[in-house]
Amino acid sequence: MSAPTPEPTEHVDTAGNPTAPVSSDRARASLESLRSEIAKAVVGQDPAVTGLVVALLCRGHVLLEGVPGVAKTLLVRALAAALELDTKRVQFTPDLMPSDVTGSLVYDARTAEFSFQPGPVFTNLLLADEINRTPPKTQSSLLEAMEEHQVTVDGAPRALPEPFLVAATQNPVEYEGTYPLPEAQLDRFLLKLTVPLPSRDDEIAVLTRHASGFDPRDLDAAGIRPVAGPADLEAAREAVAKTQVSAEIAAYVVDICRATRESPSLTLGASPRGATALLSTARAWAWLTGRDYVIPDDVKALALPTLRHRVQLRPEAEMEGVTTDSVITAVLAHVSVPR
Repeated sequence: MSAPTPEPTEHVDTAGNPTAPVSSDRARASLESLRSEIAKAVVGQDPAVTGLVVALLCRGHVLLEGVPGVAKTLLVRALAAALELDTKRVQFTPDLMPSDVTGSLVYDARTAEFSFQPGPVFTNLLLADEINRTPPKTQSSLLEAMEEHQVTVDGAPRALPEPFLVAATQNPVEYEGTYPLPEAQLDRFLLKLTVPLPSRDDEIAVLTRHASGFDPRDLDAAGIRPVAGPADLEAAREAVAKTQVSAEIAAYVVDICRATRESPSLTLGASPRGATALLSTARAWAWLTGRDYVIPDDVKALALPTLRHRVQLRPEAEMEGVTTDSVITAVLAHVSVPR
């Protein structure tokens, strides 16, 4: 199947001014260059970079899981700098209040009126650092923002800027003083990406950079420059939406999700929302790899990060060392692949 000739699309910037037309090919090239640009600050985390780009293309959100010190925060900051997007960071703590995230009404004595002071959620990339360290009441303050891209304060809905992505981090090895995310909130995340410890060579490269004067707080000095922008992202989203999905591929996605519900190792399988999420991420991956149609390998490539947080292990399976990744991998091996 040959790809159609991409047509440039007109867009407007955040101020409403028209921008130059952006073609699908140019948008893809710009997003592909993100990897090399972010590598100026972050070493060896290409899968996480790709996952964040896929989430942006699908208007989804990302849960980053990794031990402290593997550059989760730096990764999000570098992505925002390379995309020329606004970013804010919120350190989630037990005493954080919902209004500290969403904003609140403040009384102005000069005008004798209440005015809305927007919180840090009014940004393009919100880094919710250690999201599981705050109680469920504060965690839930993000639900409306993540699902509807708006915040309601005192009955008045207020739209969030576009694009909008929540990149939440959590530590997988420390449970004292944490509040596990409820299943309903986990399901709001499009992807759960694991940020592993670097390989020996990558860790040597990290230390070499620091010995040469690299400062993770100064991305400008690291040489990170904007290589894509909101117009490229919007053009890419429109191209992804046109990526073709055959009836066989749709059935394949459904069969995978239904198989997780029947797995003896799981008490909870992937929901229909998980199926739509897997189809969405597979379309984004297909477009990023240069095709305008989805193949089974696209579905397989995104199955783990899209489904691993949407299923729940049985306690006995967990005690035997079974993981959600191993269960999903087994499901992929057993579900018939369309020809």
